[in-house]
Amino acid sequence: MFVDEAKIYVKAGDGGNGCVAFRREKYVPRGGPSGGDGGAGGSVYLEANPHDNTLLRYRFNREFRAERGRHGEGSNRTGHSGADLILAVPVGTVVWDAQGGEQVADLTAPGQRVLIARGGRGGRGNQHFAKPWHQAPREAEDGAPGEERHLRLELKLLADVGLVGFPNVGKSTLISRISAARPKIADYPFTTLEPGLGVVSADGGPGRELGRTFVVADLPGLIEGAHLGVGLGTRFLRHVERTRLLAHLIDTSDASDRDPLRDFEIIEAELASFSAVLAAKPVLVVATKLDATTDRRRLEALRAFCAGKHLDFYAISAVTGEGVPQLVRAMADALDRLAPSAADVAPELGAVDEETARDAAKLTEER
Repeated sequence: MFVDEAKIYVKAGDGGNGCVAFRREKYVPRGGPSGGDGGAGGSVYLEANPHDNTLLRYRFNREFRAERGRHGEGSNRTGHSGADLILAVPVGTVVWDAQGGEQVADLTAPGQRVLIARGGRGGRGNQHFAKPWHQAPREAEDGAPGEERHLRLELKLLADVGLVGFPNVGKSTLISRISAARPKIADYPFTTLEPGLGVVSADGGPGRELGRTFVVADLPGLIEGAHLGVGLGTRFLRHVERTRLLAHLIDTSDASDRDPLRDFEIIEAELASFSAVLAAKPVLVVATKLDATTDRRRLEALRAFCAGKHLDFYAISAVTGEGVPQLVRAMADALDRLAPSAADVAPELGAVDEETARDAAKLTEER
């Protein structure tokens, strides 16, 4: 099951309380205070896991608490610090504060880790309150409470190319032809109810090396009013924001009674209405179902329209494979000309952003 939204509650561990104790040994009169400090509470981190592709684990289990620090003990013994809690999320997860509404983090690289809730500092024992004028203190500090937050997790798929278009224009058939993905394919609209990913080799083939590869996202069909939530609407439009290139598929077959030019304008308007970022993305226009197109007038009208708009145009049949190799190579060539995606320039595996590193160093000093 593909789940791309989840709400969770996280609570960092409370710090342990400081201890009030006095040294009591034979032949050691007035041994003085010996209460140890409380341990620091565990913090909560989110880490991008490349092996996850859904937020399903957070659909039913929504409350997470890190371990609290143990209380201090006599003989100046410091309590054990609580263990940190690391929650794995898919790469591409955006974290929002559910109460304030601001963005907390954007995990775009495998291994990237961010501090979400800091554990409480342990309280000081009575050994710290001894003064020449107050040699038997009976006060100690309580541990500080750990941070708690209500979070909203939102997954945006990371892909190089996004396939967009009206329902039943051949997006799932195309991705099954050019990759190992096997989405559901049927002859009725909205067959695809959740986005899927496929890895495509542009130059590979029998007896060749793998060559250039890229990731294609098969997105559920859009209709007019999608940016307002009509149909599958905004639920899946956000997945297109991560892509570097859009392939706009348009059905020009004889079985379709739609106007290809009107379809193109509707989908382009929906993308622009949802986000200015989508409107600025480069687009390849792809006429599909060439094997079922005997009347080429609408196909040629679309080709002429794209030429006038200076848009790259391709005509394919995903069933017979006609035009598909040329389209795949064109996708790879276009990606080579574009700037690298956010995931390509993100921190390396295991890297931590500067703010998290500072927080971790500060927390280590306090412990």
